[in-house]
Amino acid sequence: MTTGSYSALSSYSRVQILHTLQKRGRRTIADLRDATGLHANTVREHLQRLIDGGYIIVETEQRTTRGRPRALYSAASGAATPSPIAQRKAREAAERGDLMRRIMPETGTTALPTEAVHQLDALVEDLASAGFDPALDENSLSVDISPCPHADADAAQRETLCAVHLTLMDGVLSHAGGPLEVTGMAPSCNPSDCVVQLRFGRPGSR
Repeated sequence: MTTGSYSALSSYSRVQILHTLQKRGRRTIADLRDATGLHANTVREHLQRLIDGGYIIVETEQRTTRGRPRALYSAASGAATPSPIAQRKAREAAERGDLMRRIMPETGTTALPTEAVHQLDALVEDLASAGFDPALDENSLSVDISPCPHADADAAQRETLCAVHLTLMDGVLSHAGGPLEVTGMAPSCNPSDCVVQLRFGRPGSR
């Protein structure tokens, strides 16, 4: 696995937890314990790492009956379930990108709207901090992060890892705010190839 901002996902157990939350949402610790087979205390430790990374959020259950409210965990996904940590990261990436474009105007030549540029700032910075070397192609709206670090993983694990990371990348775009969204990976017979495709699809897209 990679390092940096995705270090919270260096454990496949955390990937499993996040995958469960991405698919089902609003799960309790007991739900996640049953889904993963992990001890409840281990689940708690993993959840805290994922919260600190901006990948999940926690809210208190609203009860209409007597009893202690439970903590409910959801995958952070932008507008639907925003993470303040992920929003801050996206905002700071956009600020750094704007500063770089002011210092080096030649790097700011683009036909994309400002909101989309800020989304790409956030995505590229997030991938770079995760240990990838993303190659952005604005014309084809694609991001090449080959070679895939999970190419040698078991096929079932690789499928889960890809699904989780694609959803995370789309979450970065969503938290940044703008029209771009992830559509999936470009087809390839080589597991080491990883080209993620984007499109204008969110409200406000052209």
